[in-house]
Amino acid sequence: MYVCICNGVTDGDIRQAVKAGCCGMAELTMRTGCGACCGSCVETATETLEQLRAELQPQRDNVVGFPGVRHAA
Repeated sequence: MYVCICNGVTDGDIRQAVKAGCCGMAELTMRTGCGACCGSCVETATETLEQLRAELQPQRDNVVGFPGVRHAA
């Protein structure tokens, strides 16, 4: 199913991004372009992203996350 018509992003593309570690809408936009044009897909894309992250979470439980790095001002 197409989520972002402007950039041709499908739910499969979002699934691949999540599997690659995408964890937020800003990152999804950078990876796929989803939501970068008219913005009408942002709500659906966000819901799809959150749903897929919840589905795939058990598969990533063995991955150790790195703490956030603060950048100098």
